[in-house]
Order: sequence, then C-alpha cells, then structure tokens
Amino acid sequence: MHLGHSRTYTITDAYARFKRMQGYNVLFPMGFHYTGTPILTMAESIAAGDKELIDLMINVYDVPPEDIEKLKDPLSLARYFHNDAKQAMMEIGYSIDWRREFTSIDEEFKQFVVWQFMKLKEKGLLKKGTHPVGWCPKHNMPVGMHDTKGDVEPEIGEFTLILFKLENEDVYLPAATLRPETVFGVTNIWLNPEAEYVLVEVDGRKYIMSKRAVFKLRFQRDNVREVREIDPGELFGKRVVNPATGRRVPILPAKFVDPATATGVVMSVPAHAPYDYVALRELLENKELLEKYGVNSEELTPIPLIEVKGYSELPARDVVERMGIRSQYERDLLDKATKELYSDEYRYGVMRSDIVELVYPEAPSELRDLVRAAVKAWIVGQPVSVAREATVKWLSAIGRADKIYEIMNRPVYCRCGTEIVVKVLKDQWFVDYGNPEWKRIVLEHLEVMRIVPEELREEFRKVVDWLRERAVARTRGLGTELPWAKGWIIESLSDSTIYMAFYTVIHKIRSYGLKPDQLTLEFWDYVMLGKGDPKAISAKIGVPVKVLEELRSEFEYWYPLDSRHSGRDLVPNHLTFFIFNHVAIFPRDKWPRQIVVNGFVMLEGKKMSKSLRNIIPLRRALRIYGPDTVRAAILAAAELLQDADFSDALARSVMGQLAKFESIAAKALEHDDRVDLVDRWLLSKLQESIEYVTKAMEELRVRSATIHVLYEMENMASKYLELRGGKPGPALLEYVKTWTKMLAPVAPHLAEEVWHRLGGESFVSIEKWPSSDKTKIDYEAELAIEYLDKVIEDVKSILRIFKGKPRRLIIAVAGREYWSYARIAAEVLLARQQLRTLIQRFVEAGISDRKQAAQLAQKISRVFSELSPETLKRISMVEEFDEKAVLEKFKDYVASRLGMEEVVIVTAEEAEHKELVPPTKLAQAVPMRPAILVE
Repeated sequence: MHLGHSRTYTITDAYARFKRMQGYNVLFPMGFHYTGTPILTMAESIAAGDKELIDLMINVYDVPPEDIEKLKDPLSLARYFHNDAKQAMMEIGYSIDWRREFTSIDEEFKQFVVWQFMKLKEKGLLKKGTHPVGWCPKHNMPVGMHDTKGDVEPEIGEFTLILFKLENEDVYLPAATLRPETVFGVTNIWLNPEAEYVLVEVDGRKYIMSKRAVFKLRFQRDNVREVREIDPGELFGKRVVNPATGRRVPILPAKFVDPATATGVVMSVPAHAPYDYVALRELLENKELLEKYGVNSEELTPIPLIEVKGYSELPARDVVERMGIRSQYERDLLDKATKELYSDEYRYGVMRSDIVELVYPEAPSELRDLVRAAVKAWIVGQPVSVAREATVKWLSAIGRADKIYEIMNRPVYCRCGTEIVVKVLKDQWFVDYGNPEWKRIVLEHLEVMRIVPEELREEFRKVVDWLRERAVARTRGLGTELPWAKGWIIESLSDSTIYMAFYTVIHKIRSYGLKPDQLTLEFWDYVMLGKGDPKAISAKIGVPVKVLEELRSEFEYWYPLDSRHSGRDLVPNHLTFFIFNHVAIFPRDKWPRQIVVNGFVMLEGKKMSKSLRNIIPLRRALRIYGPDTVRAAILAAAELLQDADFSDALARSVMGQLAKFESIAAKALEHDDRVDLVDRWLLSKLQESIEYVTKAMEELRVRSATIHVLYEMENMASKYLELRGGKPGPALLEYVKTWTKMLAPVAPHLAEEVWHRLGGESFVSIEKWPSSDKTKIDYEAELAIEYLDKVIEDVKSILRIFKGKPRRLIIAVAGREYWSYARIAAEVLLARQQLRTLIQRFVEAGISDRKQAAQLAQKISRVFSELSPETLKRISMVEEFDEKAVLEKFKDYVASRLGMEEVVIVTAEEAEHKELVPPTKLAQAVPMRPAILVE
C-alpha cells in the first residue's frame, strides 16, 4: 500500500465522510483481492532468491529482513501485505466498516463467484469457442492486465496478411498490414537485412517470414512446420506478384522493419505510408544498390490511391516534409506522422477512381475486365473504412489473404518476465462481452449513470463498443475454480465485477455461522434476487427462514451501490466489466448509479516506479508527515483526472496550514462580545465558503474543496483578525466551528481534536454538514472590505513607481450623494445594456444636464467595467455606502499595510476646499475609485 494506491481510497473516504455528514447512512467497506498470478509469481521469485526483488522488499517496501521468509509462500505473502495495507488504512483514518472485510479466496466468496458464473452461463453470456487471447508461453495460460508487469492490458489486433507470390516459385511472402486497401499502390516488399527469416509451411502453404513470427504463429495455427532458414540477402532484387494488380514488384532491404511485429514482411506503399516514403527516398539516393538489385527508379514511383482534403496526391510526402523527417531511424517522428496520416485517411479518405487502371493491365481482357468491374463496384469512390473490408473479402475469396494476431501495445510481459504473445484458444470458456444485446443494455444504462468526471463517459462508450470475448479462466493462480471445468481458475478481472454486493451480507453470514456448503445457488438467488421460497430453501440448506429474510433485507437496504471509485487504468477493463455484469445479473433497480475515476500519483514530479525506487509506502509517509497531512496533500494536489504530484514542499505547506487552523481555533476561544462590520463580513463570507465547498464536494472536485478549506478559509480568518487588531469578536467562534466541520472529511483527526476543544460533545464526523444561512449574507460588509482591499492595491501600484520615501497618503473619495448613480450603473452593466441607457437612467434620476449625465456615465462605466459580476451585484444591492466612513474605520490598518506615517481621508469636495489634492486629480474620484495622492 503506497501513496499511489492511497489516492483512490482517500478521495473515497473524504466523499464518504461528506455524505455521512449530509445525513446519509454510508457504507464504506473494504476487501482484499488475492486472485490471479501476481502473488504467485512474486512468491516464487522470492523463494528462488531473486536478489533484486528481495532488496526491493527490504529497502523500498520496508519489509524487515527477518520477515522475508514469510513471503516465499503465496498465501503468506498475500496475508502479510493484506495486514500491512489494513494497518495503513486504519492509521490514515479511513472510515471503513471492517466487519465486512473479506478476501477473494474466502470459501464464502468462492460460493458467491460460483453463483455469479452460473447466472452468466444460464443467460448465455459465457460461451465456449475459439478466440485470440493474450498468452504467457512459459506458464501456458491466458493473461490479462493484472497478470502483466506494470498492469498493462494486452491489446490484441488483427493483421491482414496479403500473399505476394515469389516469382517462378510456389512460395509466398505474407506482408502484414493494417491497411489492406493500400495494396493497389505497392511499389516493393521490405525485409530487414539484419533479421532472421525462415521458410515455413503453414497449413500446407509455404511462407517466408521472420523467425520470431514463426514462434508466435505456432500459438495461433495447428500446422506450422519450419523448413529451413532463409538469408534475406538472397531475396533482395527478386520479384513477387502483387495479387491485387498482377504487377511484379522487387524485394528490397529496409532496417525500419521490425521482425518481431507480425511477420517481419512489409509491403511498401510510399504514397500513403511515411515509413515507406522515407525508406524509399533513402534507397533511391543509392544508385549502386539499385543497380545491384536490378531496380530502376521509375518502378518505385509512389502511386496515389486515396484522396484526402488538405493533402496532395502524395499524403505521405506532405506529412514527412511538414515534420522535417530525414531518416528512417527517426522512429518517434515517423510514428507520429503515421498515426496522424492514417487517422486522417481513415476518417476523411476516399478511394481514387484511377486505381482501376492499376489492376491486371497485362491480363487477358476478359479476366481484366471482370476484376476491374469488381474493384470499381466495391472499392472505387468508397470511404477507406468500406474499401478496407471489401479488399480483404476480395483477396480472401481468391485465396491471397490470411491473418495473424498481434499484441498491438507490445512488448507486454507476464509477471514471470516472458513476453506475451497471442494464442488462439480453442474450446475454451469466454465472457461474451461482444454480445450486441448485452452491449445495448450496458450503453443504455451508461447514459443514465453519473460518470465523474463527465468527460470519461465517451471513453466508457468506446470501451463498450470495442470489447469482445474475454477468456474467463487461467490454469494457475489463486481464486475460484470454474465449476464446470476442473483445473481452471476464474481470472482476476472476471471474479471482481459484482463483489460489492457481497459486502452487504458477509458480516451477517459470519455472525450466524453459516457454512460455505450452505451458500448454494438457491441461497444466493433468494438473497440477491429475491427468487425462490425461503421456507423451501431453509428446509434444503438448513438456514433459518428468519436469517434468510434478514440477509435479503440487508441486501435490499444497501443496494444499488451509489458510488464506485477507482483509477483511470481500470476504465478499459474492470470498471466496464463491472457495469456489464451488474446489468446482466441484477434487476434494473439494482444497477450501479455512479462511477468516480481518478488519475495517478507522482512523487516530486516523477512517476512512482520500482525501477526508480521512488515508491513511498503509505505507512512510511504517515510516520513522516502524519495522517491528516498525507490525506490533505493527496486531495489538494490535483483534481480527479489530473496526476497528483505529492512532494515534500506540498506536504510541509499543508502541515503549516493545519497548524494555522489549530492556532486560529485557539484564538477563537478568547473572543469578546463586540460585533462590528468585520464580524458581519466574516459570517457573510462563511456562507459563500459553505456553498462553494459543498458544491465542489458534490461534484468530487476534491482539490478545489481542499484548497478552499485549507488556504482560502485560513486567509479569511487571518484577515479578520488583522482587521480587528488581533482581538476576535464572536463571529470567529462561529466561523471556526463551521470551518472545523468542513475540514473533517479532509483532516478528520485534527478536526476531531479541535471540535472537542471548542466544546463539542459529539464526534464532528457525524455532525450535520453546514448549510448556508441567507440571512447572514451581508452585501454591505462584503463590499466594504472589498473596497478597502481595492484601495490598498491601487495605492501599492502607485508606490511601485513612486520615487523617494512616501510620508503621507491622501485619499479623496466620491461623496455619498453619488452612490445612487453607482447602483444604477451596476444594474445597467449587469443587464448588459448600452451606455445610452445609463445616461437616460441618470437623467431620470435627477441629473438634468444631459451632457453632465453623459460625462458621469462614462467615468463610472469605465471604472465599473473592470469589476466582477459579483461586485456589481453587491453594489446594486447596497442602498447606501459611505466610502469615507469605511476608510476612516480602517485608517490604521491602511497605514500599517502601506507603511504610511499619515493617512488623510476626505471627500473630493472637502479636498478641494482644503486644497489637499490638485483639481485635475479631483476629476478622477468616482464611486469605487477614489483619487489618490502620495507625498
């Protein structure tokens, strides 16, 4: 349990505490997932004496050397870190109901999982079939995200193999491509001159492909026989026949070809593939090599196939030249160019009409015309997406297409260190996530669920769309055995989809002493679905009717779950599977209501990783900084989808703010009973804070809420004390009590301590969450302090260019008689009305001289146009406002903030009579913008 893990749980706990204070009965349960191979692999490595892993355990994960022996057994290892994680969760203060704790290998839970899979099987959502899966060649089993190093989900893609027949030989070069529609523009075939190639017989047909491709193909095809090794140098200059056009094209060398991807044979389409264009450009500069292979430059001329708006006839050339790519070794730039061009062509590209002329020009006219008619009908003028499918169908029909599966995000490694390949599993059990009716219902529910943040909804839609069959079991690891397939263990992302329902009843199952063999299919049907006669079930399994009904009632009370919290990396699998399985098994009123997704945690700006050895165990962080500091720093570091950067500087800043909160709370107990303008201001701003933090917490903008509670509310309290000369009035105690409640979800330990110092007798964690009191909103007080701040800032801007030491400050304010015009101006600006409307309103308010009204309107609107809508609203709501009285009240505060020996406050009229301010300066004094003179 390290800092990265704690982000999800801390957000969840803060939300749970917030909802609890809002009056909800909140269940925050916790369990531990033992299923799968990671624990097994780690224990095996430790038992084998893996020095690097053992060192990691001792020096990064803080495992005492004497405990290493315990980690050699998978169950002991799991329980060790289970207990450590639980202790960390308790130390940081997660408000978890530990009565409901369980592990995924508890016998009671295994019975629940058996029930779940029997339900899926009954509904036809589990099926036996043949499908490609990620596969570990060492352990001979399917793998998913949690079986791989770095928790990477193997992404399986299908390459089309276009079979180019070697001239005068019964041998094919299977060029692997994701863009079969570009076969019409092939100028040559690429092989890597430094790679190992072999002649192989696949289902009776001879292929030349890379040695690595043969290894992978054995997992996908039954009849693969290696004949002999092939030196690629022997093939360069030879010709193959393009099955789509009948054209003879040369085999040429290119080092960019990756022999570990697909077949290691690549068809070159330089008009539309940036890698091909750059490699061909380099080759054309080597006249000697071309001559060696008997190739002339004309036959390598790029052939345009696809029209795309914004590109010329040769889109690959366009993007290569725009990005300044000079060499086939600039892989990052070429990958970027390829991704951009392929995307544009797929979305906006249309197949050109003249590709028909490329097809079988030398074939007998009858055959040529027949084939060209088909190409014209199916491919010409079609969008790329349509042409792609049509091309594959056509080439397959004539026996010149095949396929190979590949890990698209390769390399992906099993926990054991072996690179994952794709295996076509036959007669195995799969969850049929490709079922169209199931997808429809999931998408339907997704639209009514609350997804936080909202922008992830589209990501969920895309996952639902591309999900296909998923292998449901493994041959090794911990977990539940597939009930009808002995020896197969249900994999970790399949048994963890509806376990939330299990939390509702496990504590009762244990308290009544129910045995695993009593938790039959009929038992779960009744408890979870309300199916069956409890009396008949009771008689069959020996569980009292009253107990069955109580368990059913417990489930009914808590379900559906209101909020599922997890990390973003689980959107493509666990979180989506979670929706699928709920809608499959439970009735609609029990489907989940909300998913909350957060990003990762970085440490000092770097991703936490074992290789960097910068993983901080949570318990170590708690020892260094304390639980409330860690909680608040994690919450304050970032909003949900952003990666949170935990740093020592942030933690110390948070610690300082918590100390200030404690100090201000102590100060609040020393208050007097004198209520003045500043008290009214503080209580008014408090209502604003309540509304802001409540809304932020409801929307799970935890950073905004935490920053406001930790920093903004402290700033207001400190300013209040400064305005009152360090002597608090009664408002501060009310403010701090409310502040303490709002801090409780973030820093519960300190909040509890302070709450009791303030006289609280209950736990603050179950106090009622504050609600704003509209009667305490005081626009006049807020406007007064805002005006005061604005004047101080205006003076500071003058002092920044003032030469010499300032001695006296003279502030000439607009007279009170101008305030009614200020209110009118605020109303007009808030309504977004024009200047002529303001002038007319001034005339109607008593300024008979229209020219004078226009001058005043221009002055005020110029000043007010810089004010926020909130300030304008306050101005419009305050009937009378005496700027001079406000500044007089806080004259000492102004002098202190600005370092002035003397501060003089006058109205503009008084200043003119006293000759304190030059007449030209007087003209600038308007409401909310006094004239200022520094001497």
